[in-house]
Amino acid sequence: MRHIWIAWLVHAYTATGVVWAFLAAQAATMRNFRAAFLWLFVAVLVDCTDGSLARAARVKERLPRFSGQQLDDIVDYLTFVFVPALIVWKSDLVTGFWTLPVISAMLLSSAFGFVSPDAKTDDGFFTGFPSYWNIVVFYLIVLELPPLFNVVSLLALSVLVFVRIGYVYPTRMPTARRTTLVLGGLWSILILALILQLPNPRKEVAWASLFFPVYYMCLSVTLHARRLRRAPPAAQKEA
Repeated sequence: MRHIWIAWLVHAYTATGVVWAFLAAQAATMRNFRAAFLWLFVAVLVDCTDGSLARAARVKERLPRFSGQQLDDIVDYLTFVFVPALIVWKSDLVTGFWTLPVISAMLLSSAFGFVSPDAKTDDGFFTGFPSYWNIVVFYLIVLELPPLFNVVSLLALSVLVFVRIGYVYPTRMPTARRTTLVLGGLWSILILALILQLPNPRKEVAWASLFFPVYYMCLSVTLHARRLRRAPPAAQKEA
């Protein structure tokens, strides 16, 4: 029974993500984006650690009738998609005619992305842009880029959700995982510093922090290309 209770506690830990999402949404509606991103940062910390706890507690074995994966997907959609879309609206990153189309593209594309059977692969990839809207929206706010750039970027990423490119799943990717996690940890510190500096973050720190998204994209493209070369010809044509 002790092991079963531990397994339930792990699921409860994952479920706290909906609370952090609610608090972030509440802050966003009041245009307190510093608080909104702080709550999203907490949600990401939970998301990055609950998988290891779940495996250590063997939750699939001990609670076979409860889907931790579905719970995780619900939390991720709220924290990675819905709240960032709310921030786009409240922060006026996109204004006028394009507001509803852009927000709709984010919400709908990610909804389809989350339910795709190949959204997460056994070899450590997300398939299609993995709905990192919290990160994208954060950079658009911090860097204060033009609204037209915001529109084009958000629509382009919405399309990339459906393009079957493999993006690295940092905590599950066997290749360069240690390097990726170390660089990701350093990047997280910079992101937290930028959040605490809102509404007047230091632009030079923001630009410098882009080292990790660039590294992540280069690693994803490289490993995706290697993956295609190893795939059967039929799979290559499909990709």
